[in-house]
Amino acid sequence: MTVRIAIIALEGSLHSSISGLSDMFWITHQAMQNQPEQPAGTAGNLFEVQIVSADGASVRDAQGRMITVDCAFADVDQPDIVIATGMALGADRLPVHMPGFVRAAGWIRQQYERGARVAGACAGALLLGEAGLLNGKHCTTTWWLFHTLQQRYPAAKPVWGKAMEEDGRVLTTGGPLSWVGVALQIIRREAGGDIAKLTADMAVADSQPLSQQVYAPPGFVNTRHPLLMRAEEIIRYRNPAITAEMLAAALHTTERTLQRRLKALTQETPKAFITRVRIESACVLLANPQANIREVAAECGYKEDTAFRKAFSQTLGMTPVQYRKWITERNAETRKPV
Repeated sequence: MTVRIAIIALEGSLHSSISGLSDMFWITHQAMQNQPEQPAGTAGNLFEVQIVSADGASVRDAQGRMITVDCAFADVDQPDIVIATGMALGADRLPVHMPGFVRAAGWIRQQYERGARVAGACAGALLLGEAGLLNGKHCTTTWWLFHTLQQRYPAAKPVWGKAMEEDGRVLTTGGPLSWVGVALQIIRREAGGDIAKLTADMAVADSQPLSQQVYAPPGFVNTRHPLLMRAEEIIRYRNPAITAEMLAAALHTTERTLQRRLKALTQETPKAFITRVRIESACVLLANPQANIREVAAECGYKEDTAFRKAFSQTLGMTPVQYRKWITERNAETRKPV
């Protein structure tokens, strides 16, 4: 069976994401051909990829170079999957060519209503939002577009810090290069985990992307709302070991009201919000290679370092030791002379 994939090319699209997605599916075919025993029905190309634009004409990418297109929206056979990629945004954090953006949103909604799965990598999530496909859906986008997505599409349910979120037939990822995650998730679903891992290995790509929280500045998500800023200040500086009940009292509200407001603002429960702020504080402290993990745990409100390690791993997808090694190597890399 062939899976038909349409990749949308807009004015201002990132060339690397469009060509990269196409290449990843081609690499999958190469990987499968090299398998000693191919699964039944996979002798040909599993993925058939088309790059599409509204009228079938080439479009200019974010840097003004031309992106070659295979066909127009009207000429696409019913796709199984439609992918929206990263794109250049203006100072208002909106697409540079709104008429084409709106037209593409209408087309992708039409394909979704006909049964297609849809995916949005990085700013591609904005196209899904414009199409109304994120309404009531848990989703994600690049960390610095979180507030834009939240404000422009209030019916969406963006989850802070997630590298990938899949809700029904809607897949979203965060980061300009997160199209790799989109491709691997599609390959994993359609061809299985072994083929996805083999493709990732051939592409020298990480098949398990890191949480975006390791890249975002601590407290970034809280800067747009006074309630979140007050709550963070209480947890971070006054009482890191605070409970949800105590936090509600400190904010002069009820626990139920706090839960409702945090859910609307960050898709987090009060307990999850407290944990995130604690772990963000821990990340700052662990950037010091000499930091003692047990002392960091205590400073962030944890009486037992085992509970701290568990919360850290669940939040960031790595242990405190792994994080310290990662951040130390990353900082050393950025300080190397050119």
